[in-house]
Amino acid sequence: MSLLNRAVGAVVARFSMACDGAFLGITLACYAVRSWANYFMLSSALRRIQAAPNSRVSDLRSSLLNVEEDDVDGPLVVVRGSVQPKHAFDRWRMAFPFVSRSVVVQRIQTCLYNERAGLFDWKFDLLALLFNSIKEHELSSLSSIPFVLEEASNSDYVTVNLDGSTHELPLATVSQNLNLVQPSLYTLLQAFFGAGCPLFMLKEEKILPIKKEITAVGICTRKGGAVEIKSCSDLPFFLSDMTKGEIEAYMASKTRTHFFSGALIGTISLGILGYVIHRNWLRWKEWTERRRETISESNGHESDDETGNVAEECQDSHQNLCFMRY
Repeated sequence: MSLLNRAVGAVVARFSMACDGAFLGITLACYAVRSWANYFMLSSALRRIQAAPNSRVSDLRSSLLNVEEDDVDGPLVVVRGSVQPKHAFDRWRMAFPFVSRSVVVQRIQTCLYNERAGLFDWKFDLLALLFNSIKEHELSSLSSIPFVLEEASNSDYVTVNLDGSTHELPLATVSQNLNLVQPSLYTLLQAFFGAGCPLFMLKEEKILPIKKEITAVGICTRKGGAVEIKSCSDLPFFLSDMTKGEIEAYMASKTRTHFFSGALIGTISLGILGYVIHRNWLRWKEWTERRRETISESNGHESDDETGNVAEECQDSHQNLCFMRY
């Protein structure tokens, strides 16, 4: 570990143990609250997915008999089918070069920067280069055409609506190219002043291929006479390679992880905060006792001074009386 990393670790350790570990207890409590929030969110989503019917594509129309046309609200369903472009996909062929084998294409360009302290603090450290000084700058673009999920046994289909969806798609990587960035005068000046120097450019291409079996978990509605499924923002899944049973098992595992981590970290944080409160209560009690003793000592000194003054006054008055008699 470098000298800078040791210094940063020492500062973090001192800060976390400040006030008898109060900051450490509060930090762990925040992590525990976050774990419990994720637990309640995932458990609610798991119950909804478990209650959702595992429908076939051909049975979706019968489940929408009570849903009005173009209604935004519909039942939550889980359906599995094969990815196919819509029947009017021929007009997209010229604008979408991969329509013959995919319906979604994502292109990702990741630039890896080497961020160092600059020329006057340069030390070649491979470990720091790999784990501490590499920063990624990613640029992503997503292109898609309308597609549906079909069953192999019949011609029924459900249209997949990706509008407004932020969920991760089950894309397959088809190409990866890692190129070394040729240094220029500008990049050399960046490295000289420690602003970061681009090292590599990683280009990836991911697609959602045709005829791939995927599962859709979302809200089912009717639009223009066709059955459509769209994403639900309250659920962590929309399109997935996994089946409904695999999704439920994965979410149950994540739910248990968040439950036990929240319980463990919460218990540790309560122990630390309880110790801090007890320690500070003892200090406050000791301070109050010390203050009470100080006040009592000051009151005792004042009473002694008053008693001495009264005795001196009595002695003076007695001497005066004796003088007057003589």
